This record gives sequence, C-alpha cells and structure tokens, in this order.
Amino acid sequence: MYPVYKSCMRQTTGLNQKKGQSRRRTITMNISRSKITIVLLFLVIVGFRSRCYGQQAGQQPNVIVILTDDQGWGDLGYHGNTNLETPHLDRLAASGASFSNFYVSPVCSPTRAELLTGRYHPRGGVYSTSAGGERLDLDETTIAEVFSRAGYRTGIFGKWHNGMQYPYHPNGRGFDEFYGFASGHWGDYFSPQLLEHNGKAVQGEGYITNDLTDKALSFMRQHRHEPFFLYVPYNTPHSPMQVPDRWWNKLEDKKLDMRHRDPGKEDPEFSRAALAMVENIDWNVGRILETVRQLDLDNNTIVVYMSDNGPNSWRWNGGMRGRKGSTDEGGIRSPLFIRWPGKIAAGTRIFDISAAIDLLPTLADLAGVALQTAHPPDGISLAPLLLKQQRSRKNRLIFSHWNGRTSVRNSTYRLDHRGRLYNIKRDRGQRHDSSDQHPGLTRKLTRAVRKWEKQVLSALDEDEERPFPVGHPDFRYTQLPARDGMPHGNIRRSNRYPNASFFTGWTSRRDSITWNVDVRAGGRYKVEVYYTCAPEDRGSVISLSFKSHRLVHKVSRAHDPPLRGRKQDRVERVESYVKDFRPLELGVIRLEEGQGTLTLKALDIPGRQVMDVRTVMLTRVDNERH
Repeated sequence: MYPVYKSCMRQTTGLNQKKGQSRRRTITMNISRSKITIVLLFLVIVGFRSRCYGQQAGQQPNVIVILTDDQGWGDLGYHGNTNLETPHLDRLAASGASFSNFYVSPVCSPTRAELLTGRYHPRGGVYSTSAGGERLDLDETTIAEVFSRAGYRTGIFGKWHNGMQYPYHPNGRGFDEFYGFASGHWGDYFSPQLLEHNGKAVQGEGYITNDLTDKALSFMRQHRHEPFFLYVPYNTPHSPMQVPDRWWNKLEDKKLDMRHRDPGKEDPEFSRAALAMVENIDWNVGRILETVRQLDLDNNTIVVYMSDNGPNSWRWNGGMRGRKGSTDEGGIRSPLFIRWPGKIAAGTRIFDISAAIDLLPTLADLAGVALQTAHPPDGISLAPLLLKQQRSRKNRLIFSHWNGRTSVRNSTYRLDHRGRLYNIKRDRGQRHDSSDQHPGLTRKLTRAVRKWEKQVLSALDEDEERPFPVGHPDFRYTQLPARDGMPHGNIRRSNRYPNASFFTGWTSRRDSITWNVDVRAGGRYKVEVYYTCAPEDRGSVISLSFKSHRLVHKVSRAHDPPLRGRKQDRVERVESYVKDFRPLELGVIRLEEGQGTLTLKALDIPGRQVMDVRTVMLTRVDNERH
C-alpha cells in the first residue's frame, strides 16, 4: 500500500505545483487528493481485516490436526495390516503426503507438548504423564496461540493432557473452545461424567470418540466462513478397551493373520479390541473428511493425521522393536499423513526423518502464518518437501527421550539408549548391532546425545515446586481432581494410575486430602465435591480449609452407585473403575491470594467411613463476568 500511496501523492503534488493553475483546478485537485486518501484508507482497512480475519476466500487455509492415543504405526491398512480395515485413513494417506520416518515421543503428554510448541518436551517442563508433571510451562508459545494471532478461530475436542488448571488449561493456551478432558486417560467411554466444556463440568453424549467428532463437526460448521484451526486429539485406542458393538462384533472372533514378532507376548483379545477402536476412529475421520467436502472446504483445508506414541500392547507393528514407552522404533515411529488438495500432490511419499517438533513450523509455513514464539523451535518446516521445492536433508539428527533413556536417529542409523547402532534402512527391527562395524559413527552419535542431554535436560527440574493454580482472574472454573491431590492416613487412591482415580478408605478424623495450590486471585468461591457415600455412612461432618478460612458441611445425603466400566470393557483393565459421582455443594469459601495447602478432612464420622472423593470444583462467585 505504501508505495502506491507515495506514487499517488507525488502525482497530486506535482499537479498542484504547476504554475498558472486556476483556483478551480486547485480545489479539484484537493478534492481528488482527498478521494485518493479515502480510497487508500479504505483499502488499508480492508487489507487489515483480510490479514487479521482471513475473510478473503482461499487466502488462509483451515487446519485440522487429528491425533490418536496409543495407536501404533502398524494399526493401519495403509501400512500393510490385514487384521483390520481403515478405508478412510488409507484414502487420506493416498490423497496427500505420507511420511515413512516420522517420530513422536514414547508416551502421551510429551508428544502433545512437542506438537503444540515445536520444541522437545523437556524444554517445556514436561517430565511425566500425571500429578503435574504433564504441565507445559507457561512461557511456551502454543500452535493455537500462533494461529489465533493470525485471525484463526481455534478449537480442541478431545484429550488435552498438558495441564488442567487455568492458565495451563486449553482455554489459557490459545484455544477459543475446549470440549473433552485434560487428564491423561479416562475411566469410562460411554456418556462419561465430568467432561469439560470451556472449564465447566458436563456429561458426555454417547461413545466418546463419536461425541468428540460430533462437537468438532459443529465447530467446523459454525466457523466455515472464517479460517479455523481444529485440533482433535482422540483418547482411543488407549485403555480401558471400550468400543461399541458395531465395531467389536466385526473383530471379536476374527483370526489375526498378522501377529507381533514375538507372538508369545501378544494378547489377541487386547489386539482385537485395539483394532476395533481404530476402525471406529477411521469411521470418525471419514465423517470429518466428508464434512469438509460438504462445506466446500476441501481445497482450502490442510488435514493432518498422526498418533502420539507406539502401540499400547504387543501386536503387529511392522516387526519393529519396542512399544509404547520405548525409545526404539516401535515406541516412537508414528503415521503421519498430510492432505491439501491442489497444493500437496496425491501419492507424495516422504522418506526424510521428521518429528512432532516439525508440525508447528510446517503448518505455520503452509498457512502463511507468522511463526512468532517466545522460544525458537527445535523443529523445521517440512513445507518445502511437501511442495517439492527442496531436496532431502541428510545431516539432520532427531532425539527421542523418556524416563532417563535417549536415542538418536540420523538419515540412516539409530543409536539406542544403550549405545547400540542399527542401520534402520536395512534393519527396521533393530536386530543387528553394527556399532563394531562403525565405531566412528557410534562415537559421533554418542557425543551428540551427551550434548543434547546437557543442553535440553539440564533445565528440567522434576523436583521443582509447581503448585496447582486456583482462581485465575481470567477464568471462572478450577477443577482439583484426586489425580492432583495427596492422600494422608488411611485414604488411598482407587488405583495406582492416578489419572482417572478417586480417593477411598477415608475412615479417621486424622485422615486428610490436600492440594498444594496457588490462589491467583483472592475472592469467594463456590465449592462442590464430587462424591459417593453409602446410606449407613451418612452424617459425617467435613471441612475444607485454606489459610485462615474454613468451610464446614454435614454429609446428609447418601449416594452410593456401583463401580462402572466392567460391563463395557472388552478386556480386563488395569486402570481404576469409576462411579457416577454426584456434586455435593459445601457452600462458599473465601480464598486468600497466594500459595498454601487446601485441606479436606473430617470433624465427625458416625459411620464406617466418610465418603469417596473424585474432584473438588471451585467456581468464582464474586466476579460473574467470568
């Protein structure tokens, strides 16, 4: 705009400087100058609106990122697995680009952090999958923030797993809309309780993967006339292994022609359940793609599909070594499909090594979005490869780390966490250690691992005190689940895996449940405890206290539902079963700003025990605008 404006002004000024002009001519030129200025101002405004809100058709592509949970590279027909059928995913892969050497982290929350930031997960403070270790540091810039600043509407529908309490919450990390759950796994997949919609507790509607897709489709329809960034992180085929009859009946008695490379390790029933859940995912991905077509957004929508780690059981996975939790090929190799009709040629095959850290730079590059982040990404843009503008890069290293183990991959080899070297192009299954044949390369990669660990892991402090934030001034709701609390005395978790657990065994007045919290904004908060209580245990008096304020309430209403989940499980679970917990309103408490311990304990126990506790929900009541 600026050069055009200068040119117009030069012409106008030149005319005004001509000698012998009549006063009428001067007035005419002044009017013309005013008209030019007005037109230019209008064009600037239109251009600004266009850049900020993407209202010009085709200017900014929509982006849809679909992430599955515990689906292995081999759980796809496209990769040669004949045990299941994935027609929609196979077509997605064939209609765009597929990656042969794409890597993620060995477990859930680290991969999500790397996808969100374009940086290795330890840099963002992620070192665990529960109890606060899954939280992404607040000084990290997320992919949702990058696209939101570019005028995109942003939505996430599914499993977040990078922090529950605001501002770690999705609504605090750039997402306009969130429906799903922030925990690492969920205990019931059929109309589950305590899902969230923008922080407020809601009940799910039907099978969870179908429900998440329904909400994602509504988001697409609502924002079809403006650019949107849609993130759909499904929580299947993560256990518990629950799937509707439509998909289970097809595979329940199916003979598995393709087995794990060590068949004795495989549980065929678990494999069938996982594959049935993947077929359900395939059906839902088909619904997303069909909606994109119906909305006439095909040519202006980038669709990405990937998984967060290797398979959650020993099943066919291309003969690779390792599974979920491993830094070997089988634990970190993931499918990656990217489709953008008219821009990315159908049938594109990319053999370069790439990783989850590359997705933020790549998608920002493809969409023409400025990549403005607080910290430089570790990943690179794959757009030149996708658009066939650049040849392969041969000198790249990608590091994989979890639980004290680090491996590294270059274009040909992988050095595992024990210092063994494998030619992945010839030995994807990592059966033949070739470190003796290539001592120089082994030493070089070993030094690279040590340097990376020194640079990346040194800033990670797993013992750092990071209390759970409560009452952020920009958000109304705070959920404090059992997962984030500490039991004392006789109280115990319902399961050793914290994410979907609840507290039980509360039998003594010396028992307590505590949460280490940081109240970001002092004020009055309504308190609800999601509980169960047998009829014979009614009458306990409980207190919730923080610093100098305490709330006392008598548990006068029984609520004693059975454990649920066993009837829906296709194989026996290792996680906690759940209950239909009911909210018990304790009243309103004043919380003082600052750090401290929120304590729940009993003052009187007339029965055998007090109650079971799933979650404490705090809702700000002195500032209704939130």
